Amino acid sequence: MTQSQSPRQPQARLTHPLRQAWTQVVRTARRTTADGLVVGTSGNVSARVGDTVLVTPSGVPYDRLGPRDAVAVDLDGQQVLGTLAPTSELPMHLAVYRETDAQAVVHTHAVHATAVSTLVDELPAIHYMTAALGGPVRVADYALYGTDELAAAMLGALRDRSGCLLRNHGTVVHGATLDQAYDRTAQLEWMCRVWLTAVSVPGRTPSLIPPDELRRAAEKLSGYGQRR
Repeated sequence: MTQSQSPRQPQARLTHPLRQAWTQVVRTARRTTADGLVVGTSGNVSARVGDTVLVTPSGVPYDRLGPRDAVAVDLDGQQVLGTLAPTSELPMHLAVYRETDAQAVVHTHAVHATAVSTLVDELPAIHYMTAALGGPVRVADYALYGTDELAAAMLGALRDRSGCLLRNHGTVVHGATLDQAYDRTAQLEWMCRVWLTAVSVPGRTPSLIPPDELRRAAEKLSGYGQRR
């Protein structure tokens, strides 16, 4: 897979669905900064519309992005919209869309999640919200950012899960919408913070939720929220 350095000609038009998706991508990216999940231009966000993926550009502060800065690629990584270069983590985003039914991906460098990624191979089931991510969250082996090797390691950790940790790097979470992907990301960071807090108490070992209880929680969470 090669990432194009310039958009395909002619460019795709910023249709209404693409414009809406881009607005959501920018809004979500700004939330990651406002909520302290990323610093500066680290992390990235994407949303899928059909076979088109709207993605944050590389190295541009999110508060500077507007409608004219929209960046989109196809599922092969060929740029079809915009003149700004896509995020360097494009291989990870495309791998998720090719291998899952995800419609949105959020990648952060959240502090507590990154710290946990250096300590364990799997985040212990410290809270029932573990079930919202499909089970105990795995840690993908370290690989250089922006590489196919990192994308492959991530896919292994994401098997039957909607989120994972990246060793010495951060988090990747996907969902049916950007709101869902972001909420799962925030929950994952919170669970990492809870676990780090619990294990820091001298002479105490935190209790964990057994698999049977996680399954019960997953069933209950599937009906959580307001009916539409």
